[in-house]
Amino acid sequence: MTVTEAPALRQGDAGFRRVSVGLLFAGFTTFALLYATQPLLPRLVEVFAISPGTASLSVSVTTGGLALAIVPASALSERWGRRPVMLWSLTAAVLLGLAATVAPSFWLLLVLRALEGVALAGLPAVGMAYLADEIDGGHLGAVMGLYIAGNSIGGFGGRIVVSALGDLTGSWRLALGGITALSGVCLVVFWLVLPPSRRFTPGPVAPSTLVASARAHLGDPVLRRLFATALLLTGTFVCAYNFVAFRLLGPPFSLSELLVGFVFVLYAVGTVTSSVAGRVSGRFGARTTVLAACGVAALGAVAMLAPVLALVVGGLALLTVGFFAGHAVASAWVGRRAEHARALASGMYLFSFYVGSSVGGTLGGVVFGAGGWSATVGFLVVLLAAAAVVVAPMERVAAASARSARSARSGERRAPSVE
Repeated sequence: MTVTEAPALRQGDAGFRRVSVGLLFAGFTTFALLYATQPLLPRLVEVFAISPGTASLSVSVTTGGLALAIVPASALSERWGRRPVMLWSLTAAVLLGLAATVAPSFWLLLVLRALEGVALAGLPAVGMAYLADEIDGGHLGAVMGLYIAGNSIGGFGGRIVVSALGDLTGSWRLALGGITALSGVCLVVFWLVLPPSRRFTPGPVAPSTLVASARAHLGDPVLRRLFATALLLTGTFVCAYNFVAFRLLGPPFSLSELLVGFVFVLYAVGTVTSSVAGRVSGRFGARTTVLAACGVAALGAVAMLAPVLALVVGGLALLTVGFFAGHAVASAWVGRRAEHARALASGMYLFSFYVGSSVGGTLGGVVFGAGGWSATVGFLVVLLAAAAVVVAPMERVAAASARSARSARSGERRAPSVE
């Protein structure tokens, strides 16, 4: 891989707007497809006569496939180029999404959804690297904000579209087909407007280099804790959104699918929360901010036990705020902590993030099936408490790691030479 001398794009340059618009539509498509079946879980339970936990696998296998493929997809982009990997990833995901709408059985639906997750890995693995390559550092924040906004809009907008279509048509197939067709339109826009890389030339990457860098990251106790934090926070978030629909569709609320779908608008607070959390972290420290985020999310989880609609929705909002604040600070912490191979470190963080989505959603289904909503809320609180336990000693762990590194360097200097 080489970076050319072509000037980085700045606001007002030809191509700057095309990059911004292209990644906005790509971000929408990725998250709209990734969580497309989440609002449909109650309908899948009814149609296929399965348990809520089994239905939740339609989300878990997709995020799991993405987790497994995210680091290989990043490596492929180094070899084959950023834009081709993103384009073919989204194309494959849309085609697999269309195939899923006609799956004759739930188990074939799971296979197609897992493959769709593998295909989708090309965007989160490569999108930010493409932007970092092409956009001037002073203007990167604005474009990155649009990309993240696309993720957020796809997250809640896709869920609303699916819920509305499911409620209006009574068919999970038409609902899933509708959001996939909309994603196909976004794919065409992405293909037409995103310019090829100007500052990046693909080249071979030695697997031994990737393995050595991954080992170094896993050997860092701070990074290990940040990866664990991603897993626990995301498990909490996805579990809550997977099963809150069952809570709201059943008594005492008995809301319609369309109204329940609008609950996913709360996802939009993530865009605002992430930026605010960054400023708070700069003032009070990353560790304190993540611990506070866990506390806010736990308070929201407990509030969702109340048989009052406003408290359930408000509690979900607090949990969402806590999740996005913790995730934003932890992911930025990874970038600061990694002294080399930062792209790989971010990929490993995202791997943990999506593993958490799969594991948390699946285990949450088991808990919900065994103990209902109260047990599920208890499970959420346990995950958040575990995240707080992981983060609490972070300053002490970082200091011990620094002392160990200094001792190792000192020992190397004092070691006698061997003739």
